[in-house]
Amino acid sequence: MVMNNASTDLAQQLALEISPVFAVEAITTGLDRQTISLQGRLLTESEAAYDYMEARFKAYGYTPILRKQQGRIVVSALPILFTAKPAQEYGAIVLFILTVLSVLYAGAFMQAPDPLWPLTHLQAGLPFALGLLTILVAHELGHYLTARRMGVPTSLPYFIPMPLNFFGTMGAIIRARAPMRNRRQVLALGAAGPLAGIIVAIPILIFGLMQSQVLPIPNRPGIIMEGNFLLYALLKFLVFGRFLPSRGYDVFLHPTAFGAWAALLVTGLNLMPAGQLDGGHVAYALLGKNARWLSRLAVIAALSLGMIWSGWFLFALLLLVFGQRHAEPLDDVTSLTRGEKAFAVFMLVVFILLFTPVPLTIQ
Repeated sequence: MVMNNASTDLAQQLALEISPVFAVEAITTGLDRQTISLQGRLLTESEAAYDYMEARFKAYGYTPILRKQQGRIVVSALPILFTAKPAQEYGAIVLFILTVLSVLYAGAFMQAPDPLWPLTHLQAGLPFALGLLTILVAHELGHYLTARRMGVPTSLPYFIPMPLNFFGTMGAIIRARAPMRNRRQVLALGAAGPLAGIIVAIPILIFGLMQSQVLPIPNRPGIIMEGNFLLYALLKFLVFGRFLPSRGYDVFLHPTAFGAWAALLVTGLNLMPAGQLDGGHVAYALLGKNARWLSRLAVIAALSLGMIWSGWFLFALLLLVFGQRHAEPLDDVTSLTRGEKAFAVFMLVVFILLFTPVPLTIQ
C-alpha cells in the first residue's frame, strides 16, 4: 500500500462521510488520489447504503463502486461523476431513415429478386417493413423509455441499415452514457426491450398469419423455409389448427407475417445469455460474474450449431469479439429479490421459446 498525505486525508474524510452506513476496517490509497478503496462491512441494506454513499461522494467529485471481494465489502471511489449531458442525436435520426429505406428495399427484393426493380418499387416492401420495423422500434423504445424512467442516461436507438442483408437491417444499438446502478436495473433494462417487442409482435404475427396460405411445399429449388421456433409453431397452431409443416404442407407467409417472424428471430438471438446482449444482461443480473461461463458456453454452442447452419459461425465470431464482457453495475452487492429472480428465469425461458437451430434454409 502506497500512501501520501493528500490521498490519505481524502480517504479518511470519505470514510467518515459514509460511517453511518459503512464501518471502514481498512483503507487503501494511491499516490495520485485516483485510487481510494475502503474495505469493511455494511451497517444497513446495501441499496439504501449505496444511495447514501453516492450522495456523500458526489460533493467530492467521486462516484462509489460497491463490490464484494473474498467475503468483504469494498467501496472504491471513482474520480468521475456521471451526468446526463444534452447530445445531438441527428446521427440516430439519419440512420433510422436509412434503415427504413433499406428494409423497404429488402421487402421489395423478396417480391422480385432483381437488384434494380426494388429501387423503383419500394412501396412493394411496405408490408414486410411494417411487420419488422414496428416490432424493432417497440423493442428499442422499451429499452429507451425504461432507461429514462430509471434515470440512466442513454442515447436514442441507433438502427443499422444493411440493404444487402436478407432483412435489410442488423437491428439497433443504444449507447448507455453511464453504468447502471445495480443488478435490478440491469435486469429491468435488459428485459424491457424484448418484452416490449414480443408484446407488439404476437398480434402482428397473428394478423400476418391470417393473411397467409397453407399450401403444398413445391418440389423445386430456391424455396426459402423459415425456422420453426416454439412460439411461432404455437401461433401457427392457433391460427391454422395444426402444426406446420406437416404432410408436405406449410404456411406461405404474407410479407407482414414474415417481417414479424424476422423480428422475433432477432429478439431470440438477442436474448442469448452472452455479454452485452439483452440475454447477457438478464444472465448477469441473475448470476453475477458467474454469467461469464454462459458467455463462453454460447460461443461453443454457436460453433457447434454452425455444423448444421453456417450462419452460426459468424454469430460465434461476433460473440467471441463482442460478447464476452458484461455490463457491471456500480453497486454489484445488491441482489435481486425472489420475484426478480423468477422474472429473470422467465426471460431465459422466453429465449428458449424464440430459439431455432436453423433460422433459414433454401431448398
